Amino acid sequence: MNAVASHDRPREKLERAGASGLGDNELLALVIGSGTRRMDVLELADAVLASAGGLHGLLRMSPADLRRLPGVGAARAAQVLSALELGRRAIARPPSDRVRLITPREVAAYLLPTYGSRPVEQFGVVMLDARQRVLKTELVSTGTLDASVVHPRDVFRLATATTAVAIIIFHNHPSGDPTPSRDDEELTQRMVAAGALMGITVLDHVVLGDGRYASFREMEKLGLRL
Repeated sequence: MNAVASHDRPREKLERAGASGLGDNELLALVIGSGTRRMDVLELADAVLASAGGLHGLLRMSPADLRRLPGVGAARAAQVLSALELGRRAIARPPSDRVRLITPREVAAYLLPTYGSRPVEQFGVVMLDARQRVLKTELVSTGTLDASVVHPRDVFRLATATTAVAIIIFHNHPSGDPTPSRDDEELTQRMVAAGALMGITVLDHVVLGDGRYASFREMEKLGLRL
């Protein structure tokens, strides 16, 4: 960083202009902390972002993906992933707010910051009371790059344990494209049928992508009228 004018160094620039005045590479440089023998910290940050395909790509990288990048290693990978997770949590609503989810758009806004743009597929359930306020949100399974194994009994065990009246199921597509697959459609129908037997309504199945979502309720593919 000695080659960079002192007033242009990320730390000094943050003090002067605030965090919002820094570029993605400068913020990442502050998280990484130091460079290598061959690259200063800004060059390393640029290389990481280029390898990831930008900031959104970085969100989908796994620890192993980051460790494979030259100059990163286990410690820096942990720093980057921790910073990303802090960002996710900071913009997600705290459970104490008892968020009320009425529309698919509200559901997506609630879920995308925490569960969108993940490098592996995750399936979860949002449990709701009679006024459609969130009781609890919990992951049921974490799968591979393109699949997760989910059984209705696991979903409804959680729902009954929280005395949920209704649930919203969700999962992400690591590709970033939220278009539901045939398997997604079949899983939805199994969940809706199981919910009818259990007396717990499946209000929606929301598929999360990279800043986008697909709602079975909006597509009228739930098999029930809401």
